[in-house]
Amino acid sequence: MRPGVRLGVDVGRARVGVARCDLHGMLATPVETVPRDSSGDADIARIAAIAAELEAFEAVVGLPINLRGERTPSTDDAEAFAVRLAARLAPSGVTVRLVDERLSTVSAQGQLRQTGKKTKQTRSIIDQAAAVVILQHALDIERSRGEAPGRAAVPSGTAEGDRT
Repeated sequence: MRPGVRLGVDVGRARVGVARCDLHGMLATPVETVPRDSSGDADIARIAAIAAELEAFEAVVGLPINLRGERTPSTDDAEAFAVRLAARLAPSGVTVRLVDERLSTVSAQGQLRQTGKKTKQTRSIIDQAAAVVILQHALDIERSRGEAPGRAAVPSGTAEGDRT
């Protein structure tokens, strides 16, 4: 298991949930919900600032694939977001990886419901909770396989990312 803080990122149309893990990569916890900036890069800038504040070495972005394993418009949106984030974070040495996130929001909603929260009460934190699910899943994969999860998001104009 590689030591160091990682970020989990759940990309939505209106908001981006952000989570982090501890230095040992054991436990993911919520950090912040960032408003999505469809006309600029304020969302990317805020996540880059969080990565710098927490001294993260990697960001794990959830890649929403449907239950049949097929790409959707949300898949393309999350992948494009990850590539933009990778371009922003590359100069600081932070890598971005894409990890299958099937059912992360459903899982997060279920966990919040188990704590007694109603859907209306969870709107402001559901994205963070989904980011926690994505990051914890990635940490568990790395711990069991001994290798980085998913595949690298590569900024345009650079070599193709690895696929694991």
